[in-house]
Amino acid sequence: MAKILIVEDELHMRMGLKDNLEFEGYAVELAEDGEKGLQKIQQASYDLIVLDAMMPKMSGFDVCRQTRKLGIKTPIIFLTAKGEEIDKVVGLEIGADDYMTKPFSLRELIARIKAILRRTDGQSGAGAVGNADNIEKASIGRLTIDFKHYLAHEGSEQVKLSHKEFDILKFLLANKNDIVSRYKLLEDVWGYEAQPTTRTVDNFILKLRQKVEDNPNEPKIILTVHGIGYKMIID
Repeated sequence: MAKILIVEDELHMRMGLKDNLEFEGYAVELAEDGEKGLQKIQQASYDLIVLDAMMPKMSGFDVCRQTRKLGIKTPIIFLTAKGEEIDKVVGLEIGADDYMTKPFSLRELIARIKAILRRTDGQSGAGAVGNADNIEKASIGRLTIDFKHYLAHEGSEQVKLSHKEFDILKFLLANKNDIVSRYKLLEDVWGYEAQPTTRTVDNFILKLRQKVEDNPNEPKIILTVHGIGYKMIID
């Protein structure tokens, strides 16, 4: 039975999510603000965290940052009332795995939770094609990457990558020299079928180019295939 932590300051939302997730067969724990949520994350092990972005005492963004600084890799889904793209991107960049904008479909949230849990349990249906599971270390542009331990270095200096950035690079590497569509990246890396208008992948690619390319404005490694997606060129 997967164990899920819900960190949400709105009582009706918190209890509603608890009831529905327990109906789906999950074990659920609750925290009503960011500080209590972070305490629970430090004290117990969870399979997934549902985290409200804006809360009293400590925001969900700060909880996520502190969680990742502690080396805790538990998947995180953000709930946010804001619709601006920048808020979504910030959440993903600091280590979240997905986000839902309020009001959201409960059915879709449960589908995304199931997809992420399938992926993190190593089950089929949400992983990259190719032989991504066998990739432990690689050199990509300026970076030397240890995928097994989620470490990246440029020379002797450690470079910060989010959990999702590691996953994207690993997916592209598993399919090196082949075109990968934006929708395939979203479906296989995030574990759900994305909305056609999302620019989530594009924003992540821009950030990754800053870290792997010698000249991000003239990329040689992660190339754009206009109208389709991206291709990683590795010899």
